[in-house]
Amino acid sequence: MTDPTSLRDAAHATITSTQLTHRQELHRLAQIGEALLDAPKVGAEAQAALDTGLICDMHEGPAPYRPRYVLPDYALAMVQGSSFLELEPPADLDDAISFLSILYHQVPSITTFPVFLGDLDALLDSYAEAVDDDTLHRTLTRFWRYLDRTIPDAFTHANIGPHDTRVGRMLLRIDRELGQVVPNLTLKWDPELSGPGLLDEATRSIVEVNKPHVANHPMILRDFPSNTFPQGYGVVSCYNTLPIGGGAHTLVRLNLAESVSRHTGDVEDYLAVTLPAHLELLFEVMRARIRFLVEEARFYDHGFLVDEGLIDPERFTAMAGLYGVAEAADGLLGGDPLYGVERDATELGHQIIAVAAAAVDEAHMPYCVDDRAMLHAQSGISEDVGVSAGARIPTGREPDTISHILAVAPHHRLFPSGISDIFALEPTARDNPTALSDLTRGAFAAGLREITFDVDGCDLVRITGYMVRRSDVERSRSGEVRHESTVLGAEAMDNHHVLERAHRVLSAETNPFRLWAVP
Repeated sequence: MTDPTSLRDAAHATITSTQLTHRQELHRLAQIGEALLDAPKVGAEAQAALDTGLICDMHEGPAPYRPRYVLPDYALAMVQGSSFLELEPPADLDDAISFLSILYHQVPSITTFPVFLGDLDALLDSYAEAVDDDTLHRTLTRFWRYLDRTIPDAFTHANIGPHDTRVGRMLLRIDRELGQVVPNLTLKWDPELSGPGLLDEATRSIVEVNKPHVANHPMILRDFPSNTFPQGYGVVSCYNTLPIGGGAHTLVRLNLAESVSRHTGDVEDYLAVTLPAHLELLFEVMRARIRFLVEEARFYDHGFLVDEGLIDPERFTAMAGLYGVAEAADGLLGGDPLYGVERDATELGHQIIAVAAAAVDEAHMPYCVDDRAMLHAQSGISEDVGVSAGARIPTGREPDTISHILAVAPHHRLFPSGISDIFALEPTARDNPTALSDLTRGAFAAGLREITFDVDGCDLVRITGYMVRRSDVERSRSGEVRHESTVLGAEAMDNHHVLERAHRVLSAETNPFRLWAVP
């Protein structure tokens, strides 16, 4: 429990701030109230790991009373309507958009806003058949603008694909035209289902607004088979892949850089003894948080989302996060080994991840699908200093794009709940967006689970998994901004130096004799 005096001071500072909107003040006051509660009990060693930064609970609050990520089955809701919300199933496009707009504001998450808006093209395409293109454009533009103005949170995420639909293409066009932070967007791409033109349409958007993120649909389906996940998967927040109709109870992460700093033996001892011990502490914290949510807060015992079948507690998992892979590999080898650039350090990073993946697969996790958590490459938070997000190559030392892909691709298969490497490109990419399509196809063939580009010069800048506008960041340093995530983005620009990424040219840069692939 935090000292009450400091909480009173924090509350007073919040309500007297001139840089917060009313909604942002309410959110901060709620967090201050939560801080009065005791955290779920863990052993002394696990508590010390939390207190000293080996393990991070991602600011979920000391006593979780809602899941971190909730992915309702919106398709089911639109078929059956909602008795709680007194909504009939939608009959036309206007009804469908109104229905979703109302439902979104009833969906909890760690941010208080919905992190998942659904597979919007699949949800809306049949309703769009009765309207012409101009009407569809006007209607969806109003919807897109409504989302950004009423859900001011960059972690809110919509999906389109894998099928090439009229609504999906229209949403890509509108996203380019408006250049909004919300919603973040992922294209589920499948070479068999998506057709030849959908990826090209997406890369037209990428070079203008750095969206959408592209997910390797066939690869992800292998981790979300239909017999276990009949509603499929959604990509949410910072590119977290989770079951539709469920979500994630919690996300707790292990700082691998800190883990290595506490190790005194050789590499083999670290992989065999220290890393497994630290992972056990991570699992202990996760179990305690899950049990509190399910058994004490009893979130899944009440609420219309559960009562109407829009979420099912048996479709929830938990996310075991890793970050600082680069610093861990470099630290274990000593000197200047350069994970992501030199073979030995990169292969050691893969070994670290493989050990963690095996441990997560073997660890029992209560109230989770298959009684297991899912490994996640956690993409960083604004306060991280001197430690790289997930399994990424540190900012500023990224190699050429092809070498970058080949360095990180081997471990993408080990992160079923998501991983996000960012491939930074020079503005010349705008002159040939189809090159990004070719690069995406090649990256997926090489084993990438998902791919994210950051084209230099866009007003929208990719931070970790989320995005902010440069113009909003400048305003945030002196006054109010609509998106509280903009403040996080400003901090990340200072702490992570994201504007210093090595932006690459797609052609005439790569010497084939420099390329190396890690099996």
